[in-house]
Amino acid sequence: MRQDQSTDRKLVKKVLEGNSNAFKTIVVNTQGLVVQIIYKMIKNQEDREDLAQEVFLKAYNKLGSFKFNSKLSTWIGTITYNTCLNFLDRKKIPILNIVDEDGSESWDLIDKKIPGYSNSQVESYLFRKEKHQIITSAIENLPPLYQTLITLYHNQELSYKEIGEITNLPEGTLKNYLYRARKQLKNNLLHKYKREDL
Repeated sequence: MRQDQSTDRKLVKKVLEGNSNAFKTIVVNTQGLVVQIIYKMIKNQEDREDLAQEVFLKAYNKLGSFKFNSKLSTWIGTITYNTCLNFLDRKKIPILNIVDEDGSESWDLIDKKIPGYSNSQVESYLFRKEKHQIITSAIENLPPLYQTLITLYHNQELSYKEIGEITNLPEGTLKNYLYRARKQLKNNLLHKYKREDL
């Protein structure tokens, strides 16, 4: 559920005045987004639960510094994304590996600016026609960042601007990563079909 800014302001004001029920409302309104990001970036269930608690604790403690420059949900999404990045960094787990055209793998830095591709309709049928469980399984085999971007764009239906605010990535880079994610997803599915003669 997306809250407009006036509702965000009212909720934040109530929380800062000591109303714990108002924060529970914030949690209910944003937990879907938080869970989607954490579940795509983190594999271990216990770690997921710990990180979800950490995210909402951080949001509660930092609420007084929220400037309403974005939606409250976007701000909490940013906290979630950064908390996951910090966790993966501590565990030395890469969030993105890219398979080059020649089939070799190369590591790509998250903050590296890559020229964006034009917004294409790369294999959009994958999200319309294929069975849900096959798609879900294929998405789960993508690198954590690709999983997250696909989820935010296609499942949460966030705009490039909102995803950019959460991930701190330029729009061109987002489009590039989404293009690569869809391409890798398509290749994974086609490989599976060929292997299993589907």
